[in-house]
Amino acid sequence: MTRTITLADGRNLEVECLSCAITSGLIEPTGGVIAETKYFHVHQDVAYPIPGLVILASKRHFYCMDELTIEERLEYIELIYRIREAQRKILGIEKVYYFYNEDTTHHFHLWLVPRYEWMYEFGKSVESLRPVLLHARNNLNNKDNMKRVIDAITNLREELRGIETEF
Repeated sequence: MTRTITLADGRNLEVECLSCAITSGLIEPTGGVIAETKYFHVHQDVAYPIPGLVILASKRHFYCMDELTIEERLEYIELIYRIREAQRKILGIEKVYYFYNEDTTHHFHLWLVPRYEWMYEFGKSVESLRPVLLHARNNLNNKDNMKRVIDAITNLREELRGIETEF
């Protein structure tokens, strides 16, 4: 079953699984791939223009944490650590919300959502996440902010360069 996905730049795409479309290269994520390993694909979220909002998606199509193979589990936790370390070191992001759900229309992925000062007007709990994302999509899709998004992608890519050969 296909569904319509609205990207941060306003484009609408018809896909069965957005994660499959991105990890296979059918859809180029904003700013390109940040990092890619044997089992995972790291990219900027395509729907919400927030600098450093990283998606860690499996290349294999499945939905639940308990479906990870041993090799995927080991790679997954190391990638989370390395991405988070880069967010703090390179982008100065002090706090992150990790968001993962199994009842998604996309396959297995983890959001690493930075918490910037402007976000606190929406609250500090997980309930603030949706309003923050919608605010970003509706108000931050402009030239200045997209430059910050692309700069963050470039800096994260440089920091994570070579990670694919470490596993």
